[in-house]
Amino acid sequence: MPNIESLKKYKNIQMIGIGGVSMSGIAAILKNWGFHVTGSDWSRSENTDKLNKMGIPVTIGHDLDAVRKADVVVYSAAIKQDDPELVEARKNNIPTIERANFLGEITRCFKDTICISGTHGKTTTTSMISLCFIEALKDPSIQVGAVLKQIGGNYLVGNSEHFIIEACEYVESFLKFSPKAEVILNIDNDHLDYFKTFENVKNAFIKYVKLLPDDGVLVTDADDPNCLDLIQYTKAQAITYSVDNDKANFYAKNIEFDNDGFAKFDVYHNGEFFETIKLSVPGKHNVSNSLACIALCTYYGIDKASIKSALLKFTGAHRRFEFKGKIANKASVYDDYGHHPTEIVATAKSLMNKKYNKSWVIFQPHTYSRTKNLLDDFAKALINFDNIIILDIYAARETNTYNISSQDLVEKIKSLGHDAKYIPDFNECVAYVKSHVQDNDIVMTLGAGTVTEIGPMLVD
Repeated sequence: MPNIESLKKYKNIQMIGIGGVSMSGIAAILKNWGFHVTGSDWSRSENTDKLNKMGIPVTIGHDLDAVRKADVVVYSAAIKQDDPELVEARKNNIPTIERANFLGEITRCFKDTICISGTHGKTTTTSMISLCFIEALKDPSIQVGAVLKQIGGNYLVGNSEHFIIEACEYVESFLKFSPKAEVILNIDNDHLDYFKTFENVKNAFIKYVKLLPDDGVLVTDADDPNCLDLIQYTKAQAITYSVDNDKANFYAKNIEFDNDGFAKFDVYHNGEFFETIKLSVPGKHNVSNSLACIALCTYYGIDKASIKSALLKFTGAHRRFEFKGKIANKASVYDDYGHHPTEIVATAKSLMNKKYNKSWVIFQPHTYSRTKNLLDDFAKALINFDNIIILDIYAARETNTYNISSQDLVEKIKSLGHDAKYIPDFNECVAYVKSHVQDNDIVMTLGAGTVTEIGPMLVD
């Protein structure tokens, strides 16, 4: 059982933005540990309903009364400093703690916090590792960035010292944690609205690696020079993996894909045959993610049979190449969270391993800053699909001070000699696709915003 002495000064905890992926998981862990947890959010969701059922009262809107009764107020990064509950807490001298800082306190309650980081693949790899630990009966606590059907949500409360979490580099929040093990999958130019330059992204990962204790472990990708470069900054044991470099500690050979694009491959460990692995998620990038998982789990003494079985059972996290259904028995519809050019290319390549007629992408750019900074890369990534539809940019946390629109992306794609359509209205977009798809086409809805609503409209 984790040591929660340091948190006991907070008997009553109010959480603002409690419906968020990470916040709801923290709330459940705290409730399980016997704390009195209350919360608020601006809209009702599956998460808030679930928390209510668990006995965590959630107010839609603001609850100043709950704030006044709290020993601490935890708030997510999306909450503005002039939020009425934060203002009320400060007026009453009640401590306020941002989510990442509070999660950092929770990581220090466990002897063994395992953090999975990288620009792409965090959720999938965290899910794979979690399932291996569950399969091996290690009773971990888990916090993952999407719903994982095997645990019935995005978190699990266990009773061991293992705490497996997805650790994001955005606003350097992962520097608040105290990891014993780190998996770093890749380092790419994302979140430039915060980091400004790729050099700053890399420096954040260097600081992150320095958090590891000398008796910890770093698992990282030998195919990414920026990842390999990190090893010099820690005394922790370093374990490398690769999809084709036999100098890495774990590497894959004889990769084959079936008609669904699922890989089967042989894993080698330090030059010796280790095991043949079969995945139930598509794409070569998932071979790489699974190698990271195999490397970490082997370090933790998890047996090959448990690893092999868990990886075969893993059919993907929510919104990661997720099958939504068919359009009039003709075309298959998939939904994916990919919102960075590297992720779009990986998704397109996964698709190419499947058998189909023509591919469609309905893409919703996510944030003005990312669209502006990576416009050329987005255009180049999207022309991997046969038919391209672009929705309006999903603003998320931004206002459009960047003088950028989805029409700019459409023009950029056309300049590369490929057609693209700008259809901002969801109903119009659905009608267009339904009237134009052919037998055995594949339609992919892509992005981190509301584009996920289109899949169910297409298959209804």
